[in-house]
Amino acid sequence: MVADSVAFSTDRPRASRAIILGGLIAGTLDITYAFVFYGVRNGLSPARILQSVASGLLGADAFKGGFGTDALGLFCHYLIAFTAAALYYAASRKLTFLLNHAVVCGVIYGVVIYVVMNYVVVPLSAVPPRGTAAPVVFITGLLVHMFFIGLPIALATRRYSK
Repeated sequence: MVADSVAFSTDRPRASRAIILGGLIAGTLDITYAFVFYGVRNGLSPARILQSVASGLLGADAFKGGFGTDALGLFCHYLIAFTAAALYYAASRKLTFLLNHAVVCGVIYGVVIYVVMNYVVVPLSAVPPRGTAAPVVFITGLLVHMFFIGLPIALATRRYSK
């Protein structure tokens, strides 16, 4: 019993580091991509992009908000990134191949995140309806999820796992 509590207490900082580092890197790379890609392609400001994230909770009213709505969008964005990192870390405790093959599994995890976010979460959210994504949006979005989100989460998890 004492050995179990000692093992748990030493694993907690490792889990926290993996989740925080993976979520922070993935969230930062993803939002940077969004700011640059949609800024150049559509002329959108970072505030407008953050409002679009907040629209998942607030619907079209998010675009009428100011700094508070922007902050809510940024909070939601990182909450999703940290949640994705926590889920991968938790799964890696039982599925050790996620650690042993972190690069391949991270890229696949990025595809899973892309599918879940775009075909489950967004349609169930309050985001106003959008048209079909242009091929460049689909392709870059998928690649970003694979290499900027899934891969950093998997590598951070491997780094802080025994």
